[in-house]
Amino acid sequence: MSSQNQKNEINRRKFLQNTTLATAGIYLGVLGMPKLFGNVLNDNSSVVAIPDVKLNNGLKMPILGFGTYGLSGEVCQKSVVEAIAAGYRLIDTAKVYGNEVEVGKAIKQSGIDRKQLFVTSKLWVDDAGYENAKKGFEETLRKLQLDYLDLYLIHRPRGDVKGSWKAMEELYKAGKIKAIGISNFDPAQLADLLSYAKVKPVVNQIETHAYYQQTNDYMVLKEHNIQMEAWAPFAEGRNGLFTNETLTQIAKKHSKTTAQVSLRWHFQRGIVAIPRSSQKAHIAENLNIFDFKLDDADMKAIEKLDLNRTQFPEWS
Repeated sequence: MSSQNQKNEINRRKFLQNTTLATAGIYLGVLGMPKLFGNVLNDNSSVVAIPDVKLNNGLKMPILGFGTYGLSGEVCQKSVVEAIAAGYRLIDTAKVYGNEVEVGKAIKQSGIDRKQLFVTSKLWVDDAGYENAKKGFEETLRKLQLDYLDLYLIHRPRGDVKGSWKAMEELYKAGKIKAIGISNFDPAQLADLLSYAKVKPVVNQIETHAYYQQTNDYMVLKEHNIQMEAWAPFAEGRNGLFTNETLTQIAKKHSKTTAQVSLRWHFQRGIVAIPRSSQKAHIAENLNIFDFKLDDADMKAIEKLDLNRTQFPEWS
């Protein structure tokens, strides 16, 4: 871990509350249910469940999941096992993360019924194109030790996107993938894909957080009924997000942490978020966002934090 990342983790720990955090999931009775891209669906069972959104093909997807970018080896496997035990059902990985094997092992170790999980992976640029995409997908399935994926995304709009999408459409129609989508596509790139797609993408996973709110993309995706999903919902702590004065004041007001306020902000905008952590306390903390509501003043204050630029220029 870099010194900056260590500093961000330390800053975040300062905001942990001395209250019991949910470790087995959260009880429904969600406050302030947002107007989502899809419909929020509540499980009527007595056990806790993270609220779902309904994608444009009818598939249910948890609105809060567990990201695995930057996790590897035993740390990755342990973190995913702990996330599932805590109540997460959406698990997000990708070929380029280099941890699909560990995620697959964690899923098996968790002992949970595969049907209760929503597993996402992504096609990397090196596997772009019709034939390569099919091979890349089969490699991902093999590493994850799964028979199907719930969601498969084109990770970046590079290479033979048209060929990749055609392959993914065929895999979707064959039942190997329950839903297909994209990641890091801007509105123009999305429009190009929609010009030839026979199956509309259900999700666009893009950088989204308080410092980069993606307002235009938000509206475009709503217009097309494509679910917006946030990677780096905390901006990985860049630009001092965990110690931001506005977020800190809002957190104190609700007796929450800046991380919880950030995730609640995503939730109330109807955006799926996939926070990542290797710390058990943070994994539980990130689930504990459904027992409070940001008011209009809170939302407007956070809106003013938008810098309208990426916090990850090296990835552009």
